[in-house]
Amino acid sequence: MKTDVRVGLLLSRVRVEEKWICAELEKREINYDRLDDRYIHFEPEKPQPWQQYDVILERSISYARGLYALQLFNQWGIPTVNKAVTAEICGDKIKTTSVLASAGVPQPRARVAFTTESALEAIDELGYPVVLKPVVGSWGRLLSKINDREAAEAILEHKSVLGSYQHSIFYIQEYVDKPGRDIRIFMIDEDPIAAIYRTSEHWITNTARGANGEVCPITPELRDICITAAKAVGGGVLAIDVIEHPQRGMVVNEINHTMEFHTAQPTTGINIAGLIVDYALKVAQQGKSQPAMQEAL
Repeated sequence: MKTDVRVGLLLSRVRVEEKWICAELEKREINYDRLDDRYIHFEPEKPQPWQQYDVILERSISYARGLYALQLFNQWGIPTVNKAVTAEICGDKIKTTSVLASAGVPQPRARVAFTTESALEAIDELGYPVVLKPVVGSWGRLLSKINDREAAEAILEHKSVLGSYQHSIFYIQEYVDKPGRDIRIFMIDEDPIAAIYRTSEHWITNTARGANGEVCPITPELRDICITAAKAVGGGVLAIDVIEHPQRGMVVNEINHTMEFHTAQPTTGINIAGLIVDYALKVAQQGKSQPAMQEAL
C-alpha cells in the first residue's frame, strides 16, 4: 500500500540487513533516500533540508556518527528510530548498566574503575576470571578474559597507554560460565518478536565471531525481563543479549540499538526487516499527528 511518508535511511554501508529493509520500502512503494553517513554533512542552524523526512531510520555502523546525527534530528523535531537518548544509553555499557540497575533488571556483576590500581582492586573483589570490555564497542571486539593477576596487570597497563581516554575507563564484568551459548531477543516497540540461541565453542558467542544461530522459545520469564529492559532504555528497535547464569538464572548482558539480524531472520522465518519498517511508519505517523494535537490544544 502506497503512503505519503518519506523515510531517510541513515547508513554506513549497505549490508544484508539494509538490503532487506530497502526491499521492504520498495515493495510498499515508500519514498526513501539512502543517507550515507560518510558523505552527508549538517548545518545545525539550518534543519530545513532534513525536514522533508517524516522519519529517519538509523542504521549507522559508527556509534558516534549515528548518535550525533540522531541528536541533531531530534533537536529539530524529526522523528527517529531509535531516539537519540536510547542510542546514547545502549551504545555505552556503563550507562546501560546503570539504567538497567535502576530498573531492577538482573545483570552480571560489574565494576567501573578509572585507574589501573582501582581496576586491579575491583577485579580482586569480583574474583577471577573476569571480562574486561570497552565502554563503547560491538561485535565482540576488544574483549579480554582475564584469568589471573599477572594477566590483569599486563592488559590494564597496555590499555592505559593506548592514548584514548576511553581505554582508561575500565568496565569489568564477572565471567559467566554460560552453557556454550547466549540468547539474543529482538524487540520492536517493547514487544519481543523473535529470539535465537547463539552457540559457539568460544566464550564469545557473537554471530559476527562465527557463532551459530538456532530458534529460542520466548518464555514468560524471558519476555518479562526483556520488556522491562527495553522500557528502561527508552524502547524502539532493540536486540537484547541474555546470558543463562548458572546460579542466578537469566541476566541481561547488553542491549543493541542498531542490531544485525542476518542470522535471526532466516533462522526464525520472521520478517524482522518488515517489522522494522512497520514500526518506522508508525513513528512517522505519530510525528505527523503531533503538530495537529498541539494546534488543537
